[in-house]
Amino acid sequence: MYEPLPLRASPSLDMTSAAEAYQRWKALRSAPSAALPKGRFSKDMSTESEPFSDTLLNPPVRGFLHRPAEPAGDSLVLTHGAGGNAKAALLVALADVFAEAGFTILRCDLPFRQKRPYGPPRPGDSTQDREGLRNAVAGMRRLVAGRVFLGGQSYGGRQATMLCSDETGLVDGLLLLSYPLHAPSRPDQPRIQHLPKLGTQALFVHGTRDPFGSIGEMESALKLIPAKTSLLPIEGTGHDLGFKGKAKRGDLPTAVLAAFQSFFGSSTKAASLRAQARSE
Repeated sequence: MYEPLPLRASPSLDMTSAAEAYQRWKALRSAPSAALPKGRFSKDMSTESEPFSDTLLNPPVRGFLHRPAEPAGDSLVLTHGAGGNAKAALLVALADVFAEAGFTILRCDLPFRQKRPYGPPRPGDSTQDREGLRNAVAGMRRLVAGRVFLGGQSYGGRQATMLCSDETGLVDGLLLLSYPLHAPSRPDQPRIQHLPKLGTQALFVHGTRDPFGSIGEMESALKLIPAKTSLLPIEGTGHDLGFKGKAKRGDLPTAVLAAFQSFFGSSTKAASLRAQARSE
């Protein structure tokens, strides 16, 4: 079971939306399958994806595109951590659930992974990895007319925050999975220097046993971010959020989707606000 931990209130830390979304999702778990909303995840569900490649960009964008059967207009770019790739089980599971809910999803390999199939990024790779994310976002804006979100696991999420701290407005929001606040056993060296410049609203999903940052440390770090944030603690999981080897926490993606939709709102509401802004 995933029970959000009670955290202290903060002007920039919105725990209400994530906690309320979780409670709604929890109630749905016992409902008949016909009553479940789009986005319900099961271990047997998998939306179709197609290879995606744009080699005209530098660095190129490569990955897998999930086209929803009933597009809602919004899209999400998802990328991996330092030891993974676009085929990571967590990213696939999230892409399936979000595509079922109407999102167009791009799971992309960072430039360092396109060059080397194995191993972590090398010193100096991060600049080009951020360029790769910028290009992936640009590619999605050519595919969809709605909002574009950027998400990443661990290293990929950190690069996304660094990119957006320099380019406010690049995306409509961030989904950050297991943010690597510091190296394990090195809490005295937090990676927070860019956070006070982050003007993009962000939803953080973090395991309560993550050695890269405790829930308390994450709470303190999020207070540095001037944009609106929300933190969804996942009870009993580590940095992998329950997706390690063949193990898959099948209910996690639905919980993330519920928190995401509660925090960022629906595409229909966003479209209405955009139309209203254009008419003023």
